[in-house]
This record gives sequence, structure tokens and C-alpha cells, in this order.
Amino acid sequence: MRQGYHCPSRKKECAMTDELSHEQRQALREALENEQAALREEIRAEVLAADLHRSEEVADRVRDAGDESLVDLLADIEYADIDRHIAALRANEAALRAWHEGGYGRCVDCGEPIPFERLQALPSAARCIDCETRREQQAGGRPPRL
Repeated sequence: MRQGYHCPSRKKECAMTDELSHEQRQALREALENEQAALREEIRAEVLAADLHRSEEVADRVRDAGDESLVDLLADIEYADIDRHIAALRANEAALRAWHEGGYGRCVDCGEPIPFERLQALPSAARCIDCETRREQQAGGRPPRL
């Protein structure tokens, strides 16, 4: 939640009750919890696979520099996937924290409600589409589709 934003009614769940029904809130929380479990399992499996590939590399010791470059590239890709999943897990955990603190469903930049459709597509979304687009354009990235 952006600094300076205060819920007029001072209710803990103000951000969520402004725009989302009880059923929508429950469905989104369940989606966040399911995503969290899936991400943790995926990270665990990727770390184990990366460790296995490293062990095989040591056991087989690469034959030439070309093989070594390929092994390094594959390891970099594996670790990039792990990093991407860790970032997604952190966003998910931040969304669950916001849920428990009552700020879930509000843009962290402008404080406006994030539409249910966006949250349904990306339950861990911290920003409305306008703020996310602006942020990604400033960072040189592509704007999101939703």
C-alpha cells in the first residue's frame, strides 16, 4: 500500500471490501495459497535438478571448451528459471502479507483498487495496469497485456 494512503473507515479490510465481494476475496486468497505451494515445489525441484546436473558435469568432466560452454549456458538458464520463480514467490508472499494486513487489492503506487479481472489473472499483482505499464516503460520493459 502506498505511503500516505489511509482507509477512510479505518477497517482492516477496507481495500478488499471496497471493490471485491467476499467470494472474490476468498477465491483470490485460495489462488495465492495454491500458487505459493506450486512455486515452492517448482523451486525445490529446479534446485535439485540443477544440483544433479552439476554433479553429472563433475563426474563426466566436459570433453572440450565447446562442451563446457554449453554446460555453462544450460546451468545459467536453470539458475535464471530458479531466480524467476523465487521472484514470483516473493511477490506472492507480499500479496498474502497485504491480504492479512488489509491492503490487498490496492495499487501500491496510486492506492486505487486493482480490478478483479487483473487480480484473477495475476493474484500477486501489486499495481493497477496503468501504474504497472508506467513502471515497466520507465524500466525499458514491455507493458503487461492485462
